[in-house]
Amino acid sequence: MLVVMEAGARPDQIEAVVRHIEKMGLKAHAIPGANRTAIGITGKPGRADPEILENYPGVKEVIRVSHAYKLVSREARPDDSIINVGGVDVGGNGIVVVGGPCAVESLDQSRAIAEGIRNAGGQLFRGGAFKPRTSPYSFQGLGEPGLEILAKIREEFDLPIVTEAIDNEALALVDQYADCIQIGARNMQNFSLLKAAGRARKPILLKRGMSATLEELLLSAEYIMAEGNYNVILCERGVRTFADHTRNTLDLSIVPAIKRISHLPVLVDPSHGTGKRNKVAPMSRAAIAAGADGVLIEVHHKPEEALSDGPQAILPEAFAVIVRECDAIARVVGRSLQPALAATV
Repeated sequence: MLVVMEAGARPDQIEAVVRHIEKMGLKAHAIPGANRTAIGITGKPGRADPEILENYPGVKEVIRVSHAYKLVSREARPDDSIINVGGVDVGGNGIVVVGGPCAVESLDQSRAIAEGIRNAGGQLFRGGAFKPRTSPYSFQGLGEPGLEILAKIREEFDLPIVTEAIDNEALALVDQYADCIQIGARNMQNFSLLKAAGRARKPILLKRGMSATLEELLLSAEYIMAEGNYNVILCERGVRTFADHTRNTLDLSIVPAIKRISHLPVLVDPSHGTGKRNKVAPMSRAAIAAGADGVLIEVHHKPEEALSDGPQAILPEAFAVIVRECDAIARVVGRSLQPALAATV
C-alpha cells in the first residue's frame, strides 16, 4: 500500500502519517520525490485499515500497490532514483563507466589499473577483495588486506570504491571500507545477506542471479529496501542459456523492462555477461543505447597474469576507448558522461 502526500504537505503532516502507520504495527518508508512525498507501507495488515489515512491532513490518496515489489516500483516513486556513490551520481541524465580488476591482487597491480581508469575518465573503481569462486581451489581474494588496498586507491586516485560482500561477516568489513557494497549474482537470493545489506547505509549494487527473472531481481531489491536502505543499484550481468559462444547471455532487453516498472538505476556488466574481451566494447555501446545508466567493466594491465577472469579483462587503453564511445552514444540519446570526482590538489 502507498500513501501519496499532497505536493505541499508539511514535514509534521508526513510525520503524523508515519507515526500512525507504525502504531498499526506496519513499517513506513517515506520516499521523497521531485514534486511530492510517497510513503510506502510494508508488513502484514492487522485489524486496522490503512485506508483510514486518507482522512489525514496533507494526504492526497491511498493506493493499493498491485505488485509484490512495492518500494522498487514506479508506483512508489515515479521519478528516477539517483544514487550517490562516494560523490558520484548513478542514475539520472548522466552515465557512469566503472572499471577495475576482477580481484585485487596487490597494491602495485591496483595502482597501475586505477591510474588507467582515472586517466580515461572512469568515475568508480571496482575490485574484489572477497571472491566467491566455482572451484574451491581458485583464488578466493585477499580479504581485509584487499579492502585496505582499495582504501588506498580511493585516497590516491579519488575513485570511489565498489567491492563485493559474500556473507554477513564480509559485509561488516566491506561496509567499513567501501563506497558501494556489491551483492553478487550467486547471492542475489541470499535473503539473510540482503536483509543485512538493508540495515547498512552504504549504496548496494545488486547483481542479477544467473537464472533470475525480472520479478525475482526486483523482489531481491525489495528485501534490501524493506530494511530501510533505499540506495539500490541493479546490475544485469548475463544469464545462463543454451548458448556456448559466450560465458553467459547478456540480456540487454531487461534494461528497458526495468526502466518501465522501477525507478532504480541499472548498470550492465558486459565482462561477466560475455566472458570474452572482444565482446566487451560492442556490448558496452549497446548497453548505453538500450538505456543503461552505466557499465561495469573488468580492466587489468596484465590480463594474461590475472588471478581471476583474465580472458574477459581488457587493457586500460581499451577501457579509455570504451569511455569515449559510451559518452558519444549517450549524447545521441540525450545523455552524457557523468563527471569524475575532481582530483585532490
